[in-house]
Amino acid sequence: MSDVLLVEDRGAVRVLTLNRPDRLNALTPDLLAALNAAFEALASETAVRAVLLTGAGRGFCAGADLNQNLGVGGKRDLGQSIDQFYNPLVRKMRALPKPIVAAINGVAAGAGMNLGLAGDVIIAARSANFTQAFVRIGLMPDAGGTYFLPRLIGEGRARAMAMLGETITAEQAEAIGLVTKLYDDEVFATEALAVATSLAAKPAMALAAMKQALNASAANTLDAQLDLERDLQRELGNSADFEEGVRAFVEKRPARFK
Repeated sequence: MSDVLLVEDRGAVRVLTLNRPDRLNALTPDLLAALNAAFEALASETAVRAVLLTGAGRGFCAGADLNQNLGVGGKRDLGQSIDQFYNPLVRKMRALPKPIVAAINGVAAGAGMNLGLAGDVIIAARSANFTQAFVRIGLMPDAGGTYFLPRLIGEGRARAMAMLGETITAEQAEAIGLVTKLYDDEVFATEALAVATSLAAKPAMALAAMKQALNASAANTLDAQLDLERDLQRELGNSADFEEGVRAFVEKRPARFK
């Protein structure tokens, strides 16, 4: 994998670290290609049970690297890069049958923020901040921003955040439901890995089913969602993990999910 993306396994957790700290991990074609390849590979790697996505240095991701991606002056077919890099990446992240912890360790702006929102559990360091910066350069949110934001913080707040382009602190993000939990900077890396490790120890089939059902819920009717829940629960009820979970409950011991 390219040096712009560091890939490391910590037990059953695959740690993906955006590694352009001098540019606040701003997204380039090379970095986006590396991310796409990493999530493509994860789909078939059974030893990996959870993913931790974070950034090197003092930023999570400052969005697209405008110096490298756009240059100065002139019009651009931004739809081409969205089709080639961003949309496939977001789709891979949401379809991955493994939980993704987005560990926002610093600046999260534009498409960088929205890639974080594509994670399943979003946590942040207290020094982190969040900006839908698109409006500042005459653009609108992409990389799933107009999908994730209203579902996380409500339509009114999402519209204001997108249209005003204002930066909010980690504390404000937690208060409006954008992130799940905050950690002090000095322990953030340790705590982020602990969250991912905890997920890796949980029943993989159940987590994959949750992700599938939650992904479908936005478009489904209640009847369709009830049927999907029934079908997925039927599969889980016939799994070794369910058998182990019930046995562990009866025997009053921690479950050992395979």
